[in-house]
Amino acid sequence: MNTKYVLCAIPALLSLAFTTGGAANAQSLVKIDGSSTVFPITEAVAEDFQKAQKGKIRVTVGISGTGGGFKKFCRGETDISNASRPITKSEMEECKKAGITYLEMPVAYDALTVVINPKNTFLKSATVAEMKKLWEPGAQGKITRWNQINPAWPDTPFKLFGAGADSGTFEYFTEAIVGKAKSSRGDFTASEDDNVLVQGVSRDVNAIGYFGYAYYAENKDKLKALPIVNERLGKPVEPSSDTVINGTYQPLSRPIFIYVNAKAATKPEVKEFINYFNKNADKLVKEVKYVPLPAKAYSYNTETLSKMREGTKFGGENKVGLTIEELMKMEAKL
Repeated sequence: MNTKYVLCAIPALLSLAFTTGGAANAQSLVKIDGSSTVFPITEAVAEDFQKAQKGKIRVTVGISGTGGGFKKFCRGETDISNASRPITKSEMEECKKAGITYLEMPVAYDALTVVINPKNTFLKSATVAEMKKLWEPGAQGKITRWNQINPAWPDTPFKLFGAGADSGTFEYFTEAIVGKAKSSRGDFTASEDDNVLVQGVSRDVNAIGYFGYAYYAENKDKLKALPIVNERLGKPVEPSSDTVINGTYQPLSRPIFIYVNAKAATKPEVKEFINYFNKNADKLVKEVKYVPLPAKAYSYNTETLSKMREGTKFGGENKVGLTIEELMKMEAKL
């Protein structure tokens, strides 16, 4: 698969249908929506799955953000919800009110990446404290120039690009950097479509933004990743597969998920898709530049489907700084 195709510019909220052969006439349909971060993985799986099915099953994949996806999911409008953070307590309550139960499946790890323009020569790395000073709510309208963050940086204005309010990336980034989910200045260019953010940063030498690693990896010719100082190690660490696996890229490494409607999971087409997803996740996750989980995690997901293990292991909360090893220990407890 060509990842250039996977990450082509697609308007947010557009529901995509990948069809082959006679799929247009197929009766079986799997409906997915949610996170733009998880989208490249699910789209890659959907494309290969439909080819394998030779048009018998159609899969639609939308990008309305993690929050927007859960709104649809908890109304029973979708079979699967892509999520770049765990389901929240309020979303759990909305699903409960509607009688929606679900299976939670971590599918990969992401290095949430802070990016700058390649022509920026002064930014070599940043601390969490500097990022907080840049993004916290109190900075709005007051902190507008680089030297206000760090006196060693130039006296020039910056331009900010970030995830939209319905994005799980927005929630995770604000919690990891500012200390509270959704706590952010509002004077920045926001979008649930990460390609919009890629273009914004690539066109302005004083721009800075953040999104999932896959979108950076696909646009390395247009962007530069900003190393973030690991406070425990006392040195900057770049986002990469290796630094995610060894747990040093913190606090911006995170698990990403799919949630499956339990009722929908009993449908043959959904069951086949989920099994295909977990069987082929390792290869396709790597292909779209995320970090695959250990093989036992995908086996556990398959078992979750066969045993219909409902609910979440996260209790409605993000766990900032969770390593792959720690995630696997959580999995093993159930």
